[in-house]
Amino acid sequence: MRRMFVLAAAVGLAMALVSNAQTAEINLMSSGGMRVMLTDLTPEFERATQHKVMPTYGAPGTIKDRIMAGEPMDVLVFPAPNLDDLVKQGKIVADSKVILARSGMGVAVRTGAPKPDISTPEALKRTLLAVKSIAYTNPALRSPSGVHFAKVLERLGIAEEMKAKSKLHDGSSFNAELVAKGEIEIAIQQISAKEPTAAKEFIKFLSSPAAAVVIKAKGMEPVTP
Repeated sequence: MRRMFVLAAAVGLAMALVSNAQTAEINLMSSGGMRVMLTDLTPEFERATQHKVMPTYGAPGTIKDRIMAGEPMDVLVFPAPNLDDLVKQGKIVADSKVILARSGMGVAVRTGAPKPDISTPEALKRTLLAVKSIAYTNPALRSPSGVHFAKVLERLGIAEEMKAKSKLHDGSSFNAELVAKGEIEIAIQQISAKEPTAAKEFIKFLSSPAAAVVIKAKGMEPVTP
């Protein structure tokens, strides 16, 4: 089985590991929540190393099924619960996991629309019942945001009432895009990374002398800055 490194800071560790190697194509798989950050960081990595990152983005369930089917990859950026399950099944290297960020849930509305009141459970319930249409990721795809929001609807006691006006998205793009296009009134999705500077600082740390000690201890040759 091909070894693969599973990271939340995937590009950073790849930079530390392969910057002295020949030009290579790095197969990256990622759930959609980290797409914005990875899209911003990938070009900089490619310029610095001359390597090419070949990304595949999708809902966690879809990505996991492809991994279970044996599709090869080099780097996986994934929600922690799904990641831990893949470790248990021997599909990824257990000690390669790095936690980069925690992502909250957000409610998206079109520019200029009133800000929805989600300050309390009751306020959220009123807001959801009042909207004409809503989009969230299909829980069947095992997306953390979709599964979580479905449970929220159940706890609020409005799961059945929301079915008729809910669009279950396939996770291939951001749910908020449906709002921007005017197709849906509000969308529920994970809040994307918004601190690229901090992410770049983390990548810099992975090439520091302190990180080099850890890299060498794991049987790899650290790159000298």
